[in-house]
Amino acid sequence: MSKIINSTFVSVDGVVNHMDAWHFAYIDEESNDITLEQLSAATALLMGRATYDVYAGAWPERDGAYADAINHLRKYVASTTLRSAHWHNSTIITDLIPAVEKLKHQDEGDILMHGFGPVARTLMRHGLLDELHLWVHPRFAGVGGPGDMLLSEGDNTALELTGTRALRSGVVILSYRVADAP
Repeated sequence: MSKIINSTFVSVDGVVNHMDAWHFAYIDEESNDITLEQLSAATALLMGRATYDVYAGAWPERDGAYADAINHLRKYVASTTLRSAHWHNSTIITDLIPAVEKLKHQDEGDILMHGFGPVARTLMRHGLLDELHLWVHPRFAGVGGPGDMLLSEGDNTALELTGTRALRSGVVILSYRVADAP
């Protein structure tokens, strides 16, 4: 069975959005290598509409190893409003839970997610998110509201720590297995 693996950047105060305020100063060769490793290990990307719009607007025009990897992967975008997906190898899924259950059972390899928003929360609540890699940045973002936070009312999922990795930049990657995942 395929795993759904979420990899999310988060500020020390729990912000997962507004990355222009806290994230980009921490991108370096080491973090790029790790993100490329994650992409190379996956057979597909799963994302929500907002992430898809950002990625589809940026990655098709870029080159290099990371761009090549992300552009060639199969991509699934969860959306009830998107009518067409023009980015190469993209498929729209409108009924999230049955579609992800089917993807997991096809066992064609692990599916990577970037960002922790409504899609990731829904998958976690339904026991479909298997791993969570939090890239905790050593910075308070100091921006955002409730919808921009990792914390969300109603999320009460047990996690099992499977690894930690401190990067030279000060970012710490905390890797968890979702304890409630099948």
